[in-house]
Amino acid sequence: MTALSTLVSQFARMLSPSQDNAQALTDWITRVRGVDLPFLQSFATGLERDRAAVDAALTLPHHNGRTEGVNNKIKLIKRQTYGRAGFPLLHHRILLN
Repeated sequence: MTALSTLVSQFARMLSPSQDNAQALTDWITRVRGVDLPFLQSFATGLERDRAAVDAALTLPHHNGRTEGVNNKIKLIKRQTYGRAGFPLLHHRILLN
């Protein structure tokens, strides 16, 4: 449990974008490989599969969170009006929200 807590805390510190995080992630993955925590090792393997995107997320200050939030809101409104009306009502509800 101590190893798990330490590794999770170290990963959480990397979530604040910094140029040093790419090397810190490599070191973190190496430490994960050295412990017997299969779920954490599976998580590390997933990070390695898409390493370019993970490095960008941990080192760059830019993200598309606002865009994803708007998309989610539009999809929610669309589901709420399913079968009730056509595009004009959906268009008005999106503009009014």
